[in-house]
Amino acid sequence: MSVQERKERERAVRERLIVATARELAEQQGWDAVTTRRLAERIEYSQPVLYSHFRGKREIIGAVALEGAAELAVALRAATSAAAGEGPRARVTALARAYLDFAERNPAVYDAMFQLDGGLAFAEEDTPEPLKDGFAALLETLAEVAGEGVHPGLFTEVFWAALHGLATLTRAGRLPTGDAERRAELLVDRLAVV
Repeated sequence: MSVQERKERERAVRERLIVATARELAEQQGWDAVTTRRLAERIEYSQPVLYSHFRGKREIIGAVALEGAAELAVALRAATSAAAGEGPRARVTALARAYLDFAERNPAVYDAMFQLDGGLAFAEEDTPEPLKDGFAALLETLAEVAGEGVHPGLFTEVFWAALHGLATLTRAGRLPTGDAERRAELLVDRLAVV
């Protein structure tokens, strides 16, 4: 291994450490607690080292969002794959549950993905691949149930918006948690044409 390869590997390890530490701190104390100073202290590197990887908190949030989008895509595909033999409705129900479970289990990551400014483009030509793949993981299943004459991408956007609304309103205490399962079932029943 060359010196350059070793340096690149070490840089990648430091970058993963920064992102993991930011996620951990945000999950424990919220995104307001994530500062470059606190991150530098926790990872035991100087702030200039941190800035050699990310220009600031916004880029760190973006990195967490990209990581989260990749994890969400994996979770959605795993859930729909597990329900593969049960028909389209079961796959859509599994997708909805997996989405809502991800949002509940990873609130700081979910915020990085959809609530905070991570400097990422959505629905644009330069949208990063993990975000495109996260949307594709929704579209793969939802396209089956969009209904006659309904554009699958548009249907996916509407279904996603409904899931996002359920996730954020439940987390904010605006919806009672006891009916979460019934809300997901109602969403699938009313929107998914099976």
